[in-house]
Amino acid sequence: MNRVLLTGIASLLVLSCFSSVFAEENSTAKTMDHITEMGGPLETWITTAHWITGVSTAVLAIAIFMTFRHLEASTKMSKIETEYRLRPWIGPITGIKRMDNSINGDLQFSITIKNFGDLPANYVKAKSIVSTTPLTKESLKQPMSEFNLGPVLPQMEKSYWFFIKPDMWKKITDDNDSLYVALYFEYPSLTGSNGYGSVSEYNKINQIFIHKDMWIDYPEIKIDES
Repeated sequence: MNRVLLTGIASLLVLSCFSSVFAEENSTAKTMDHITEMGGPLETWITTAHWITGVSTAVLAIAIFMTFRHLEASTKMSKIETEYRLRPWIGPITGIKRMDNSINGDLQFSITIKNFGDLPANYVKAKSIVSTTPLTKESLKQPMSEFNLGPVLPQMEKSYWFFIKPDMWKKITDDNDSLYVALYFEYPSLTGSNGYGSVSEYNKINQIFIHKDMWIDYPEIKIDES
């Protein structure tokens, strides 16, 4: 729509300037009938001046059209910048760590997240899966309980806990079973739902969790091309 409007404005300016040139040429031709022998050169100078004015007007119309095109592109870039910068960005600042004390008798693990964005997240919902078989991104799509960490302000940090049953941990340490953990943190922004997810495997030799996969989910920013 903007492009059509700008094209129409430029076309009207060009047509207006050329109509003015032709009208003034006709007027000049009638006037020159009453001019003396100097009329010939004078008519040429006047006609040339009219054409220069017309060309200048056309150039001005093109410049205005290009300026509006530049402003339109700048507006689109500003929208993209706003959507990516003026929003929350949730991500981890630590790895998965085992805690020395547990609140319920199970083995308790913790991971700390932070809002790296410029706006607060109204809430952050966390969920996790613990398994002895390999997990993927798709594993987190199954129905499961979520824990609401509440709002997270810019630069604020919060910790999320998950637990492993002692009998499962015994199989991992004594029976050489593998341990996989999938985590996902969901939060809203002005454009929709966002999320950070990861899949980690426990390394028994170093006693740490190693990320096998990480991803970020965010809504697509739609730009009006009209």
